[in-house]
Amino acid sequence: MTNDQKFDLEERTAIFSESVIDFCKSLPKNTITLPIINQLVKSATSVGANYCEADCAESKKDFIHKIGICKKETKETKYWLRIVTRAVPEKNEEAKALWNEARELNLIFVSIANKAKTNLEKSSTILH
Repeated sequence: MTNDQKFDLEERTAIFSESVIDFCKSLPKNTITLPIINQLVKSATSVGANYCEADCAESKKDFIHKIGICKKETKETKYWLRIVTRAVPEKNEEAKALWNEARELNLIFVSIANKAKTNLEKSSTILH
Protein backbone atom coordinates (compact mmCIF):
# COMPACT_ATOMS: atom_id res chain seq x y z
CA MET A 1 0.00 0.00 0.00
CA THR A 2 1.41 3.39 -0.96
CA ASN A 3 1.31 6.50 1.19
CA ASP A 4 -1.25 8.03 -1.21
CA GLN A 5 -3.59 5.08 -0.66
CA LYS A 6 -3.21 5.35 3.12
CA PHE A 7 -4.00 9.06 2.95
CA ASP A 8 -7.02 8.42 0.74
CA LEU A 9 -8.50 5.97 3.23
CA GLU A 10 -7.72 8.30 6.11
CA GLU A 11 -9.44 11.11 4.22
CA ARG A 12 -12.34 8.87 3.24
CA THR A 13 -12.98 7.84 6.84
CA ALA A 14 -12.80 11.48 7.96
CA ILE A 15 -15.30 12.52 5.29
CA PHE A 16 -17.55 9.64 6.35
CA SER A 17 -17.42 10.79 9.98
CA GLU A 18 -18.20 14.37 8.97
CA SER A 19 -21.10 13.21 6.80
CA VAL A 20 -22.59 11.23 9.68
CA ILE A 21 -22.21 14.22 11.99
CA ASP A 22 -23.98 16.47 9.47
CA PHE A 23 -26.71 13.84 9.05
CA CYS A 24 -27.20 13.61 12.81
CA LYS A 25 -27.44 17.38 13.12
CA SER A 26 -30.40 17.24 10.72
CA LEU A 27 -32.33 14.69 12.79
CA PRO A 28 -35.10 15.75 15.16
CA LYS A 29 -34.04 15.62 18.80
CA ASN A 30 -36.33 13.69 21.13
CA THR A 31 -36.20 10.89 23.71
CA ILE A 32 -36.01 8.23 21.00
CA THR A 33 -33.53 9.84 18.64
CA LEU A 34 -31.03 11.27 21.14
CA PRO A 35 -29.59 7.89 22.28
CA ILE A 36 -29.49 6.66 18.67
CA ILE A 37 -27.71 9.83 17.52
CA ASN A 38 -25.20 9.46 20.35
CA GLN A 39 -24.39 5.85 19.43
CA LEU A 40 -24.26 6.61 15.71
CA VAL A 41 -21.84 9.51 16.11
CA LYS A 42 -19.62 7.46 18.43
CA SER A 43 -19.37 4.46 16.11
CA ALA A 44 -18.99 6.45 12.89
CA THR A 45 -16.27 8.75 14.21
CA SER A 46 -14.45 5.82 15.80
CA VAL A 47 -13.82 4.30 12.35
CA GLY A 48 -11.42 7.02 11.23
CA ALA A 49 -9.84 7.43 14.65
CA ASN A 50 -8.99 3.73 14.80
CA TYR A 51 -7.71 3.75 11.23
CA CYS A 52 -5.32 6.56 12.22
CA GLU A 53 -4.20 4.46 15.18
CA ALA A 54 -3.70 1.43 12.92
CA ASP A 55 -1.59 3.53 10.60
CA CYS A 56 0.73 4.25 13.54
CA ALA A 57 0.59 0.74 15.01
CA GLU A 58 3.54 -0.42 17.08
CA SER A 59 3.48 -3.95 15.67
CA LYS A 60 1.76 -6.10 13.06
CA LYS A 61 -0.48 -7.55 15.76
CA ASP A 62 -1.40 -4.05 16.96
CA PHE A 63 -2.21 -3.08 13.36
CA ILE A 64 -4.47 -6.11 12.93
CA HIS A 65 -6.19 -5.33 16.23
CA LYS A 66 -6.89 -1.70 15.28
CA ILE A 67 -8.15 -2.68 11.82
CA GLY A 68 -10.41 -5.19 13.59
CA ILE A 69 -11.87 -2.33 15.59
CA CYS A 70 -12.48 -0.44 12.32
CA LYS A 71 -14.39 -3.49 11.04
CA LYS A 72 -16.50 -3.64 14.21
CA GLU A 73 -17.24 0.09 14.21
CA THR A 74 -18.33 0.13 10.56
CA LYS A 75 -20.65 -2.78 11.27
CA GLU A 76 -22.05 -1.02 14.34
CA THR A 77 -22.55 2.16 12.32
CA LYS A 78 -24.58 0.20 9.76
CA TYR A 79 -26.76 -1.05 12.61
CA TRP A 80 -27.43 2.43 14.00
CA LEU A 81 -28.19 3.78 10.53
CA ARG A 82 -30.78 1.03 10.14
CA ILE A 83 -32.30 1.90 13.52
CA VAL A 84 -32.42 5.63 12.78
CA THR A 85 -34.57 4.92 9.71
CA ARG A 86 -37.18 3.36 12.01
CA ALA A 87 -37.08 6.38 14.32
CA VAL A 88 -37.06 8.94 11.47
CA PRO A 89 -38.43 7.24 8.32
CA GLU A 90 -38.27 10.44 6.27
CA LYS A 91 -34.44 10.28 6.49
CA ASN A 92 -34.31 6.83 4.88
CA GLU A 93 -32.57 7.89 1.66
CA GLU A 94 -29.84 9.85 3.42
CA ALA A 95 -29.31 7.02 5.88
CA LYS A 96 -29.15 4.51 3.03
CA ALA A 97 -26.33 6.43 1.32
CA LEU A 98 -24.36 6.53 4.57
CA TRP A 99 -25.11 2.83 5.16
CA ASN A 100 -23.68 2.03 1.72
CA GLU A 101 -20.48 3.93 2.53
CA ALA A 102 -20.21 2.14 5.89
CA ARG A 103 -20.63 -1.17 4.04
CA GLU A 104 -17.89 -0.29 1.55
CA LEU A 105 -15.55 0.79 4.33
CA ASN A 106 -16.29 -2.45 6.18
CA LEU A 107 -15.37 -4.49 3.08
CA ILE A 108 -12.12 -2.53 2.74
CA PHE A 109 -11.20 -3.18 6.38
CA VAL A 110 -12.09 -6.87 6.06
CA SER A 111 -9.74 -7.10 3.08
CA ILE A 112 -6.94 -5.24 4.88
CA ALA A 113 -7.33 -7.44 7.97
CA ASN A 114 -7.28 -10.65 5.94
CA LYS A 115 -4.16 -9.61 4.05
CA ALA A 116 -2.42 -8.48 7.23
CA LYS A 117 -3.24 -11.77 8.98
CA THR A 118 -1.96 -13.76 5.99
CA ASN A 119 1.26 -11.72 5.93
CA LEU A 120 1.70 -12.17 9.68
CA GLU A 121 1.22 -15.94 9.37
CA LYS A 122 3.73 -16.07 6.49
CA SER A 123 6.33 -14.11 8.44
CA SER A 124 5.77 -16.31 11.52
CA THR A 125 6.28 -19.44 9.39
CA ILE A 126 9.50 -18.04 7.94
CA LEU A 127 10.86 -17.30 11.42
CA HIS A 128 10.20 -20.84 12.67
